[in-house]
Amino acid sequence: MKKRIAIFASGSGTNAQNIIRYFKSSPVGEVVLVLSNKRHAKVLERAENEDIKSLYFDKADLYSEKGVLRTLEKTRVDLIVLAGFLLKFPEIILNKYPNKVINIHPALLPAYGGKGMYGKHVHEAVINNGETQSGITIHYVNEAYDEGAIIFQACTDISVEDTPESLAEKIHILEYEHFPQVIEQLITSEENG
Repeated sequence: MKKRIAIFASGSGTNAQNIIRYFKSSPVGEVVLVLSNKRHAKVLERAENEDIKSLYFDKADLYSEKGVLRTLEKTRVDLIVLAGFLLKFPEIILNKYPNKVINIHPALLPAYGGKGMYGKHVHEAVINNGETQSGITIHYVNEAYDEGAIIFQACTDISVEDTPESLAEKIHILEYEHFPQVIEQLITSEENG
């Protein structure tokens, strides 16, 4: 039986769409729900275009036992994927889904993580510090921003010509290439574990 995946995103949703499309042909999992804390986030439109149920929620719903948590339970979600989700994830959901919530971060954690470190803020910090490499980190989510156990990392070189925008493009390539496959490997190893 396929594992049921919910994706949380706050913005455009290109990673979410990539994951949705990948799992349309996967024998082990399927995306059943996309949720966003932004009413007009492009990710909700992308989900609807892919025939995936989408849901907007406000902050109160996220932290309430009767809100988002109840929706996840009713939808029988097995795995939660954060793909550009910017709010701190609530403990009430983490407690119900231990080691079942994962996130992708656009840098090589533990460097360049924590509150306020997302998207262009990360790439600007990496460039300004003269780093020669950056990358992605896929990790479990815990109570602290970007501090959960690391599942997977991939690197890209940074050239002296790179800007935050060109680095973001390199990071997106890594995200699209690796995120769906790592999710699938997690599901498969869990079933065989």
